[in-house]
Amino acid sequence: MKAAFVQQAGPAESIQVGELPEPQPGPGDALVRVKVAAVNPIDTYVRGGMIAMDLPKPFVPGCDLAGEVVRSGGGLRPGQRVWCSNQGLLGRQGTLCELTAVNEHWLYPIPDGVTDEAAAAGALVGITAHLGLVREARLASGETILVNGGSGGVGSTVVQMAKALGATVIATAGTEEKRQACRDLGADVAVDYKVKDLAEALAAEVPSFGGVNVWWETTREPDFDRILSCLADRGRIVLMAGRDARPEFPVGPFYVKGASLHGFVMFKATPDEQREAADSINAWLASGEYRPKVSHTFTLDQAAAAHRMQEDNTLHGTGELAGKIVVRIG
Repeated sequence: MKAAFVQQAGPAESIQVGELPEPQPGPGDALVRVKVAAVNPIDTYVRGGMIAMDLPKPFVPGCDLAGEVVRSGGGLRPGQRVWCSNQGLLGRQGTLCELTAVNEHWLYPIPDGVTDEAAAAGALVGITAHLGLVREARLASGETILVNGGSGGVGSTVVQMAKALGATVIATAGTEEKRQACRDLGADVAVDYKVKDLAEALAAEVPSFGGVNVWWETTREPDFDRILSCLADRGRIVLMAGRDARPEFPVGPFYVKGASLHGFVMFKATPDEQREAADSINAWLASGEYRPKVSHTFTLDQAAAAHRMQEDNTLHGTGELAGKIVVRIG
């Protein structure tokens, strides 16, 4: 089969595309023909060695896929359309390949009418958003959430899911085009994250503004003074980036407000937790409440360029992406 792979951890340019043996499914696995894979920041961290994990040799990166079942040792039928995440991690082979073996507890059906691109693009970011909103922040209908960086891959997903959960959604973005994209996805208010006094800007935009109940942070270097100036009493802060960050933390304002801070990584969630998220994702995909954004599409032969674009955007802030990178394979 054709695959993108590395022989050892290294830069994006170390990715090769060539022939590898067809994987042999183990107990509980299905063999899946990959149609579309997605690229995530964590894919580049694992491939580059920034997250220490034992890698098979050769190693195929990639967490997400949409495809169809070739054969199954369990309850899936050949030809069934499925999506998954959580591959390319913890010793598992990834998804930038024509065929892959996936344990069936990570596989979910693709609803009728949902494209492979949408299913793949919405996988890891969708599970991440659901875990953060439901398991961690316990966002309730009628509450207000601010998504700092609402036009990106995860941010745009959080905007849509928070709206589906019945929240009032405020998003920040750096350009009017990106702010309008947030509004188009359901944000009630979109403001420029570069404003000097964000709390003042929000008070001008939101009648009777008393702070947000949940702040979702997508940046690598959180400004906690800024966050707490906008947070309501007993507000929750969700962090999903900044693995190496060491920002100053205003302890006093934090505990006076009775705030809580939530950090998590999706790949440590249990199969049951991820399936609960997947069930909601599928319902929202089917209803149109969740419309994953695809920013750029590559072919398998362009896997290195796809990884380089993701890395440049995540680590160097190039701002090229307004959504997900997907790789068309089948």
